[in-house]
Amino acid sequence: MIAFKWKALAALALLAATTAGTRAEVDSVTIARQPSLGHLPLMIMEDRGLLEKAAAARGVPNLKARYIKLAGGAAMNDGLLSGAIQFAAGGVPPLVLLWSKTRDSGNPVKAVSAMNSMPLWLNTSNPNVKSLKDFTEKDKIALPAVKVSVQAMFLQMAAEKELGAAQRNALDKLTVTLSHTDGMAALLAGNEVTAHFTAAPVQELELRKPGVRTVLNTYDILGQPSTFNVVWTTTRFAGDNPKVTGAFFAALEEAIALINADKAAAARDYVRLAGDASDVALIEGILNDPQVRFTTTPEAIGKYVDFMARTGAIAAKADSWKDLFLPAVHDKPGS
Repeated sequence: MIAFKWKALAALALLAATTAGTRAEVDSVTIARQPSLGHLPLMIMEDRGLLEKAAAARGVPNLKARYIKLAGGAAMNDGLLSGAIQFAAGGVPPLVLLWSKTRDSGNPVKAVSAMNSMPLWLNTSNPNVKSLKDFTEKDKIALPAVKVSVQAMFLQMAAEKELGAAQRNALDKLTVTLSHTDGMAALLAGNEVTAHFTAAPVQELELRKPGVRTVLNTYDILGQPSTFNVVWTTTRFAGDNPKVTGAFFAALEEAIALINADKAAAARDYVRLAGDASDVALIEGILNDPQVRFTTTPEAIGKYVDFMARTGAIAAKADSWKDLFLPAVHDKPGS
């Protein structure tokens, strides 16, 4: 009888292990991105069905991938936590913020990968503005979101560096929230908005108008190239769906490889898929800029974290950039 019970228990244990090991993964995912050149890898993934192909190769056939556009990091994080989306793409600060808030929750949010390293520019049409100290109450600085966007954080970093720690938030009162395209329209209209802190390709388009010039490059603030866009998910989703998560990373690397292998073709893809005011020559020029790199290697993540922890934006500070990323990129020379 005892032997029979032990055999029965062993059989049940084996069945449980087998069931857990073969549990079906999700059959559909939603990926949220933003409308900018930094999200070109996701645009190519959608256009060519790269995620679906990578999933099928890993034993998840007929995966349905839906790509949506959201305005910013806050909307991304709300969708991720509600389960409405499974992969969110955006700037580094929203990732760091959500990682800090969820790190002790039992389901922390972590990045799957970086997507690029790209500088952001602060452009101005005010001939009197040569540096940050020249802005006055008569100026308005447009950026994607007051206080919470990556541009807003970089403006604080730059003010601290140029004006001193006590003046870190001195320029915040001049900022106004406008989308990339609305901010460009406002700057070029020559009315109240005299500066725009944006991203490619809008920042390059603005420089085509005589009198507009760049007064700040984010690489100069950090002293090194820095990741602009990352993709993040919940660790619970990644743990429950390792094949889909692995397929996403593989598809992202494939898309980035396609961009780097033929930048002229990638520029044509962007213009065809984005439908914005850019042209192929402009995009190809940006892609060939030595400061612009599409890569899954995270860069300067530690500097983002240090600033956000020091200024009280986050309560918990990571010991390493790897704390914020899933293991797939841990072997890369990140920082």
